[in-house]
Amino acid sequence: MLKRLLVDTAEIQDGETLELFSHGRDFMIVLGRNELMSTRMQFSEEQLAELTLDRLGQGPHRILIGGYGMGFTLRAALARLDEGSEAVVAEISEKIIEWAEGPMAELTGECLSDPRLDLKICDVAALIDDANDGTCDKFDAILLDVDNGPDGMVRADNNRIYSKTGLGKARDALKPGGIVSVWSAAPDHGFRRRMKEAGFEVEECTVRSRPNNKGAHHTIWFGRKVR
Repeated sequence: MLKRLLVDTAEIQDGETLELFSHGRDFMIVLGRNELMSTRMQFSEEQLAELTLDRLGQGPHRILIGGYGMGFTLRAALARLDEGSEAVVAEISEKIIEWAEGPMAELTGECLSDPRLDLKICDVAALIDDANDGTCDKFDAILLDVDNGPDGMVRADNNRIYSKTGLGKARDALKPGGIVSVWSAAPDHGFRRRMKEAGFEVEECTVRSRPNNKGAHHTIWFGRKVR
């Protein structure tokens, strides 16, 4: 029987310790007893990009992805984005990118060298603030998967992103008609209410963690800027 092997650990600034495990050809990133992501269950993270871009329509688009993780959302977005598009990725941990370029290089492929990628080692909230104060252009979409849902489980500071104020900042960082999409491992009716209070037209979808309608049920909220 194959054993799960610890590959490396990553200390998140003002947060918890992440662990990268291998299990045969598969990898998983774990926080305590919680498996945050795995190469065996990537479909819902890919759907975060696919379904967001479906709702945006024709490009080119400038999108912000909060959290690189294992790159599932980024690679799905790059497969769909036009040549003139830009995918800005905010990843708080350099170690996560080291894992992508090291033990998970086969999974990563060429996505980190794609000319449409602008990778930033920073808090996604900082880039949202930059778009609001004019330091950078606004976004057509903001895709958030920096925790296991709309709470600061990995990093307490992430709670501000999911607050009514934080969601309002995300809305203001969007172009007219833009979309904020948020991935979660579980439903959260209070979060849907906060999105509406922040001025979004909200749609909630349930997706499976694996294709062919298999695996755990995950939730994605889509908030369209309507004012």
